[in-house]
Amino acid sequence: MRPRTLEEFSGQEHIVGEGRLLPRLIRADRLTSIILHGPPGTGKTALAEVIANATKRRFVRENAASVGVKRIREVIEEAAARLEASGGTNRTVLFLDEIHRFTRAQQDVLLGDVERGVITLIGATTENPMFAVNSALVSRSAVFRLEPLTEAAVMQILRRAVADAERGLGRLPLTVTDEALAHWAKVSDGDARRALTALEVAVLSAGAGAGPLEHVTIDLATAQESIQRKAMVYAPDGDEHYDAISAMIKSVRGSDPDAALYWIARMLEAGEDPRFIARRLAILASEDIGNADPRAIMVAEAAWSLTERIGMPEARITLGQCAIYLALAPKSNASYLAIDEALTDVREGRTLPVPIFLRDGHKAESIGSERHGRGYAYSHDARRNTDIGAVTGQDYLGVEREYYRPEGLGAEEMLKRRLEQVRAARRASEDDADAGAGGGA
Repeated sequence: MRPRTLEEFSGQEHIVGEGRLLPRLIRADRLTSIILHGPPGTGKTALAEVIANATKRRFVRENAASVGVKRIREVIEEAAARLEASGGTNRTVLFLDEIHRFTRAQQDVLLGDVERGVITLIGATTENPMFAVNSALVSRSAVFRLEPLTEAAVMQILRRAVADAERGLGRLPLTVTDEALAHWAKVSDGDARRALTALEVAVLSAGAGAGPLEHVTIDLATAQESIQRKAMVYAPDGDEHYDAISAMIKSVRGSDPDAALYWIARMLEAGEDPRFIARRLAILASEDIGNADPRAIMVAEAAWSLTERIGMPEARITLGQCAIYLALAPKSNASYLAIDEALTDVREGRTLPVPIFLRDGHKAESIGSERHGRGYAYSHDARRNTDIGAVTGQDYLGVEREYYRPEGLGAEEMLKRRLEQVRAARRASEDDADAGAGGGA
């Protein structure tokens, strides 16, 4: 049931729609090498065959998981001979499925002949080509991202398969209800191959066509039997892994517990390690909540610890509880910004020496100095302020810096108020010390 023309191709309108780049390249016979990437069952192989048919080029199909460099060199040599014999008109399309399975060195074999136009490469991959394919090969190719098919597109493909008497099931005494088609379209999750397989399983198991007068109806119950579990595209080191955790983090940061729960559920259902999710929640508790709710980091730490101890499936409850709490907690990234600003000063600025009075006085004898630790003002002996306790005017850094800038959200409102009082008291103590020193002079 693979489409033979662009007109038969269902979905991917952003690639094959009228006026798009790919149809223009085909009509102008200016086809360049192409890399198609996207989830399984979205039409990468079908689109490659359509392109080859539309351009009247010889189509050679190989899979990088089962072919070696020797075979690729043979294809290139045959393509070069055919091109020379035809005076440059008989061109070859090499479709290399799962191109990401080739090593960098194997991919390099293709570079020169792709650049010279000996072959037109169409690579297909479920991985992000920016990471899985040599940058030199990517730069010589047009890259197209195929998205999971919409339910409407999958329904169209299924209806075509039911009606087509030549390549589909149109010769069978068969009726497929709209409810059955809709179920496959939803549960296949944008994978046309999985939907077609479910249709075939349902028809074969029902015995359609077993007798000349037998008629079979595929209803919703039969459709549900034919596809037991929803298809989920999720590789532990693929795009979906990073995209889903990114969506979860941004949902919690954006105070949306419902979205956060969905993304966690999606990851867990796909087999994600729950400890990975717990770790990201713990990072988020400091990065995005911080002192706006100091309990957030304790909740996250407890959730991580419990997830380690109890495992799945019960850990789903712990992760859900933690995500809800963090999503609804007040947010502040002031601590995150403060430590990063301090790190920037350490890395890029001049290294500040520890002031003499802050150095360890216990080692003074061993280094032959009597100055270490001298002049330190013990805070508990300082004049006490009724609001903030004892604060000295001593300079603990040696330069003027204010890294921590609390935003006044949640519990950080109290910290902000206290910090303002502390800084004001320290400045007042410094002024008093300066005035005393001036009077003595």
